[in-house]
Amino acid sequence: MVYKYLIGNPVETQAVVMDCPVSQEYPDYFSISTEDGFLMETVLGEQDLVYGLGENVRGINKRGWIYESSCCDEKDHDETKSALYSAHNFLIIDGVQTVGIFIDTPGDVVFDIGYTRLDRLSIRVSDGNLRLYVLEGDSAYEIAREFRRMTGQSYAAPRWAFGYQQSRWGYGSEEEVRQVVKGYQENHIPLDAIGMDIDYMERYKDFTVDRTAFPDFEGLVKELKEEGIRLVPIIDAAVKIEEGYDVYEEGIEKGYFCKNEDGSVFEAGVWPGWTHFPDVLNDEARQWFGEKYKMFLDMEIEGFWNDMNEPAIFYSREELDRVWEKIEGYKNKNLNVDEFFDLEGLFPACLNNRRDYERFYHEMDGVKICHKQVHNLYGYYMTRAASQGIEKFRADKRTLLFSRSSYIGMHRYAGIWTGDNKAWWSHILLNLKMLPSLNMCGFLYVGADLGGFAGDCTKDLLMRWIALGIFTPLMRNHARRNTRRKECYQFENPGDFRNLLKVRYALIPYLYSEYMKAVLEDDLMFRPLAFDYRSDDRARKVEDQLMLGKDLMIAPVYEQNADGRYVYLPEDMVLVRFRSDEDYSTEYLEKGHHYVEVKLTEVPVFIKKNHFLPVCSAASCTDQMDTGKMTLLGAMDREISYRLYEDDGYTQEIGNESHITEIWVDKEGRARAAGKELVNRILQM
Repeated sequence: MVYKYLIGNPVETQAVVMDCPVSQEYPDYFSISTEDGFLMETVLGEQDLVYGLGENVRGINKRGWIYESSCCDEKDHDETKSALYSAHNFLIIDGVQTVGIFIDTPGDVVFDIGYTRLDRLSIRVSDGNLRLYVLEGDSAYEIAREFRRMTGQSYAAPRWAFGYQQSRWGYGSEEEVRQVVKGYQENHIPLDAIGMDIDYMERYKDFTVDRTAFPDFEGLVKELKEEGIRLVPIIDAAVKIEEGYDVYEEGIEKGYFCKNEDGSVFEAGVWPGWTHFPDVLNDEARQWFGEKYKMFLDMEIEGFWNDMNEPAIFYSREELDRVWEKIEGYKNKNLNVDEFFDLEGLFPACLNNRRDYERFYHEMDGVKICHKQVHNLYGYYMTRAASQGIEKFRADKRTLLFSRSSYIGMHRYAGIWTGDNKAWWSHILLNLKMLPSLNMCGFLYVGADLGGFAGDCTKDLLMRWIALGIFTPLMRNHARRNTRRKECYQFENPGDFRNLLKVRYALIPYLYSEYMKAVLEDDLMFRPLAFDYRSDDRARKVEDQLMLGKDLMIAPVYEQNADGRYVYLPEDMVLVRFRSDEDYSTEYLEKGHHYVEVKLTEVPVFIKKNHFLPVCSAASCTDQMDTGKMTLLGAMDREISYRLYEDDGYTQEIGNESHITEIWVDKEGRARAAGKELVNRILQM
């Protein structure tokens, strides 16, 4: 059951696609006040769990902290933070009263989930304008799926986007890109894409190519594609102010940039220096910006990533003037400790300063509106612009598209990556914990920068992180410049990485199948154990294991120097230790607690009894994969089957019954599936 309430005069975000009638009476388990903004409170039972909030810090259970929906360019993803790049205002209270809450407003929202008081949840919207949705159901899983139906079908990525992607801020020439590809090919390590950061641009200008460093960019795209490798360029939100630059001049001529209150065009500093921001909340400007992607589509580019779209602001004229004035006042002064710390923080305080978000305006549905009121929509609408522009020129094919910033609703247009993480062991665990929360909010094509974006990565960290990344739809190794190189061939014994990535390619048929079924059925690909084992008190407390699809459980190792980890099995399962696509061992484990040894060169996965995992042989890229022969792994004591989803992975035609291949294993262990050669390795109990 879904209840909808209109409070104040809310902005239409287009997050919800389901028609929900407006209710009048609030549920009696909430205390709601609209006298000073909007405040919603409820009591949390001692055993209540709180799920959701998509991309954010801390655990799967969000109790015990205060979170804020205010999209920000946050480089430190640690426990002290309350907000990251996205605003995902959906949560589920799982307890005596199981209920979902969606706060549909593009302005700031504060969720105090047991921070001020352990037994209280409070939600505050300062401007008091929102659509409130309350979802009731018998279970948290049921509510999550109802929310998925409310907000629309998730983006379907092309199958090649499930291959391994190598990226780095710093690939500064055609020759360097070729050297990276050569490093993978000479070491026989699978590869499907190279991510191009801002280095390929002409002086950091959107929709340009530096023809000195990349004189034949089109030729490079074609050359690599012939080898099964796609180039995936970055597009930033801000447009450089420069006479003669066509994007800038068109935007000025047509009035498509965000403006100050007095009607002048807003200016801020980002990568190229002074820039303007396309007003992507304006229908015409959004269409104009989205159609700019055609330049790369004409080069046969098949994927993009949108960045800096919170939007990130390095500085504004107002904030810089304030800094210079302060510095002048401190010049030649004997500074005490407070004055020194103030001086030290002057320039960092310019970055993404909230005062700047109050300075510029959008035209939305013919109405002038301050950016602060719609801040959390910017990344969503920039990526919506890209998706709609791409669809206009490439309507029959799927294109890879993912973004850094997002709001609920953007999941219909693209995936996301979780931003500028670090080469920290704790960020493997944070990566894991974000996955079900993101799925609850509709984001299925997700992944993190493997090995960490910032900091120097070690071989063991990258191997353990890859062992998790093998299961995420987006599998990308990305890093910032001036960090240790971490392409897989850069470390000793690169064959270790070759074998790990072969496991990924062996699992792509299953991962793609479960992903696409989640897309088509408004389901979750990743779930907390408690979603599947509601009556199991131990499963409700597990935070470092996840259910994957309908058949698997994953439990990665995320501590340095560990030779394994403790795992809780809520039912009998088969442990598979993969060492490559064709080198693995199986072990039947009974329900309960186990210490599972996992070598650095192994990928553990657990298969539920009377389920099986179909795997194929690896290939150098997804275009060369052959799923005509598959090996089945698992354990059974009855007839079992699996519905393998297989479309062409490329066109927009999805969801036909003809895309389903039924794989059966009868009680005698005979396996059959139309058009496939099956090797049965299923244990018969």
